[in-house]
Amino acid sequence: MPDSAPLETFPGAVPGRHWHMLDDGRVQCDVCPRLCKLHEGQRGLCFVRARQGDAMVLTTWGRSSGFCIDPIEKKPLAHFLPGTPVLSFGTAGCNLTCKFCQNWDISKSREFDKLQAQATPEMIAEAAARTGCRSVAYTYNDPVIFLEYAVDVARACHARGLKNVAVTAGYVCAEARRDFFEHMDAANVDLKAFTEDFYKRLCTAELAPILETLEYLVHETGVWTEITDLLIPGENDSDDEIQAMCRWIVDHLGRDVPIHFSAFHPDWKMLDTPPTPPETLRRARRIALDAGIRYAYVGNVHDPAADSTYCHACGAMVIGRDWYQLSTWNLTDDGRCGSCGAPCAGVFDGPPGDWGRKRQPIRFPAPAPA
Repeated sequence: MPDSAPLETFPGAVPGRHWHMLDDGRVQCDVCPRLCKLHEGQRGLCFVRARQGDAMVLTTWGRSSGFCIDPIEKKPLAHFLPGTPVLSFGTAGCNLTCKFCQNWDISKSREFDKLQAQATPEMIAEAAARTGCRSVAYTYNDPVIFLEYAVDVARACHARGLKNVAVTAGYVCAEARRDFFEHMDAANVDLKAFTEDFYKRLCTAELAPILETLEYLVHETGVWTEITDLLIPGENDSDDEIQAMCRWIVDHLGRDVPIHFSAFHPDWKMLDTPPTPPETLRRARRIALDAGIRYAYVGNVHDPAADSTYCHACGAMVIGRDWYQLSTWNLTDDGRCGSCGAPCAGVFDGPPGDWGRKRQPIRFPAPAPA
């Protein structure tokens, strides 16, 4: 249900897109499948989209929970401009209610004092270009809920020759999906599980819209797409579920879409669930490879062999990784195996970057008091 707010304007809010007026006088948000229906002064479940007058507004335009330069491999993207730095930022709020959220202090925040940085799209593009970033990532919380801000930043970045990266759960309606991803160059989609029960019980959401987003990205756009699956012991880590997911990926998306199996650690409302054993991740990776997925990785554990990329044709290591540090590079400038010449799926542009595993905070002015 939407949250009520005092009947007052939302300071700094900008007009929202993707909404319509209902016959009963409520305004319906059409960004995500929740379709929040709002009276005056109410916020949607995401907390950042609200009704003001007879319109929808975004309340977090230009305000962020922080900016940081990360390695692109941390998003995670293994096949998109490897080794390069990416300027990353998010805002507050989320349109899912995942009980296992590992960014809950940001995504579940309903306190705008969490938004410590203020930056216009042009400021973000300038900072990314000045610091040598090849791209900007919309991450930490789901960028579809701050669509208007993300699109404005993405346009400014494209004007400076920078790429745009979305890290998202993919829970978005068709029209907003087209609007948002029209401005993105790469995406990592969090496919949290492969059962409706999991999504309903732990995220109060549905699986089908996420699968629709993945099919849309792979078949109807030029957005380079990778998948992350956070494996939670006893919830989504069975052989049968992983096999079903991997078969669906091969059949509906193709063998070249990489998947990252990531380790859960107890957080938010699942503090009693144990961490994911590293062997679970390695087992999932073997299942994916056996199903025909060409590129499968593990995450949140130290396993250089399972983090590295191998040629699907000859088996040679083409990109070696130790955490986020590239250790081996055996690709030609146009992304072919240096040993046999077979193409490696991805977005490669000349030699790799040398950013390594560094993490560098970027400071912008603090927002003015409301």
